[in-house]
Amino acid sequence: QALTVCHIAKMVAPAKKLKIVKKRKQKFPRHQSDRFACVDASWRRPKGIDSRVRRRFRSLHTLPNIGYGSNKKTKHMLPDGFRKFVVHNVAELEVLLMHNRKFCAEIGHGVSSKKRQELVRRAAELDVKLTNAAARIREEESE
Repeated sequence: QALTVCHIAKMVAPAKKLKIVKKRKQKFPRHQSDRFACVDASWRRPKGIDSRVRRRFRSLHTLPNIGYGSNKKTKHMLPDGFRKFVVHNVAELEVLLMHNRKFCAEIGHGVSSKKRQELVRRAAELDVKLTNAAARIREEESE
C-alpha cells in the first residue's frame, strides 16, 4: 500500500496552547566578532580587567543573563504548542502514547525510509503528531 501525506489528515491538537513570549530574538554576539575574522560570533564572556563590555558601559553589547530566560511553561515549545521528542524506533514512539497531547514526535536523522514508513503508520494508529512525517518517504508507483 502506498503511503502518502494525505493519510495523516487528522491532526491531534495540543492540550493547552499557550502564547510563547520571547524576551529577545537576536543572538548575543561575542565582543569584537565584527572586527576580526578569527573571532567567532558565538558568545564568550569578556574577562579582561579593562573590558568595557564586561563593565556594562552604555551603547555596547548586552551580556546574557537570567532575565532573558523563557517562561518555564513555554520553554522548548514549538509554535504549534507541542514539545519535540526524537524517536528512532517504534518502541520509543510508544512512549508518547499517554503524552500525545503534550509532545510530538520527530523521526531521527539516521532512520531508514523502511523504518520511517513503520513509524508513520504506528504514529497514525497512536494519534501522535509527527513533525517530519513526509521526509524520505517516496510514493510507490502503481502497477
